[in-house]
Amino acid sequence: MAAMAAPPPAEPPVPPGRRRPALLSVEPVLFLTTVSLGLQGPLATQYLWDRLGADHGYSDRNRTESTGCGDGNATADPLRQEVETLVSRWNLYINLAGFFVSLFSVTLFGPWSDSVGRRPALILPTAGMALQTAVYLLVMYLELHVAFFLLGRLLSSITGDYNLILASCFSYVADTSERRARTFRVAILEACLGFAGMLASIGGGQWRKAQGYINPFWMAFATSLAATLYAAFFLKESVKQKKPAKLFTLSHYKAVYRLYTAPEHPSSRWKLALYSLAFFLIVTVHFGAKDLYVLYELGFPLCWTSDLIGYGSAASYLAYLSSLVGLRLLQLCLEDTWVAELGLISNIAGLVVISLATTTPLMFTGYGILFLSMAATPVIRSKLSKLVSETEHGALFASVACVQGLCSLVSAAVFNSLYPATLHFMRGFPFLFGAILLLIPAAILGWIQIWDSKHNYNNFQDASLSPTKD
Repeated sequence: MAAMAAPPPAEPPVPPGRRRPALLSVEPVLFLTTVSLGLQGPLATQYLWDRLGADHGYSDRNRTESTGCGDGNATADPLRQEVETLVSRWNLYINLAGFFVSLFSVTLFGPWSDSVGRRPALILPTAGMALQTAVYLLVMYLELHVAFFLLGRLLSSITGDYNLILASCFSYVADTSERRARTFRVAILEACLGFAGMLASIGGGQWRKAQGYINPFWMAFATSLAATLYAAFFLKESVKQKKPAKLFTLSHYKAVYRLYTAPEHPSSRWKLALYSLAFFLIVTVHFGAKDLYVLYELGFPLCWTSDLIGYGSAASYLAYLSSLVGLRLLQLCLEDTWVAELGLISNIAGLVVISLATTTPLMFTGYGILFLSMAATPVIRSKLSKLVSETEHGALFASVACVQGLCSLVSAAVFNSLYPATLHFMRGFPFLFGAILLLIPAAILGWIQIWDSKHNYNNFQDASLSPTKD
């Protein structure tokens, strides 16, 4: 009977039960919001193409003919190039406005969630995404000027946008995962991105072709709203000791600053900076290329239809799932850093092929080569989390979100500006430029790993020699 009394004391370890939730976890929030984003992204670009083309008297035949652009004269069509340039510029304006605002809101809400909990930092951005989709629907129903897309983007960015959702979800996983299993847990979360994005891309392209833009955007609104309700009423809080904290204070920004200026271990400072730089370059190239895929596929000589664009987006999201499988298998025989290096090689090779793609099979070949391209980011996130103490995870992922917001800002400015500027001599040049940039993080990760190996070897030598000195 005394032994039977032991289970009640096992009640306090309910927080560990929260570490492996059976049904209630953060993955549904990320899944639903990624479905919403996956529906909105490509379709918003196509809507801009149709609206701006109609405003300028351009009738795009690839909307009605299965043969795409038709003939080679499309490449010399100045009106088509004008519409292509306008769409690229409007994408630039919308992304710049949105990501510049979210750069500051994410670093405000992220450290704040360390005190008040992760749930508020998930409810706000998911509600903001629903509000953005509602504005987009109004633009389509009332045929308002496409400049109102800026308003919807700003409303979402003020509440943290998708970057805050990512930061809060990764913080939630860091709160509830074991240190040794963190890399794979982060990879699972990123694979969730790929699965949701793949479903949205396949469904969105076919749905838009059958019923137009309105119904897919209603689905995007519904999924954002469902994510908000789930975070508000069903998600368990991962922060064990919540406390009230001011929202509008500079202390949140100072917490991120202190992370890089006064880390727990002195050697961690330069590693944090270098890993952050590598992460910045990888995600900048990823965002920049992703923003241009649809525009690149719409233009000559590919001239993809809506369903092909959906399949292409699904293929790009498939890299999240294939990278998860590849990461798990390669971890059996390689250290995490070398898995990340293989992922970067996959990314570089895929972008080079895409930059030279002039046919549909070659474009899909490029997507296929990207099968391991998403293996680097979970490794870097895990490495970063192991450089700080457990009490600093919130500030860390806020800083990562800040870097990710900056990635979006820079990628929107660089790649969307580079694309129209290089149309006349090489349409795929931005992808080639991205492949060259990825050589830098590959060198950074390799150098840190080699330095760590030498440092550990020297420590081992010192430890083995010390008894002989005695």
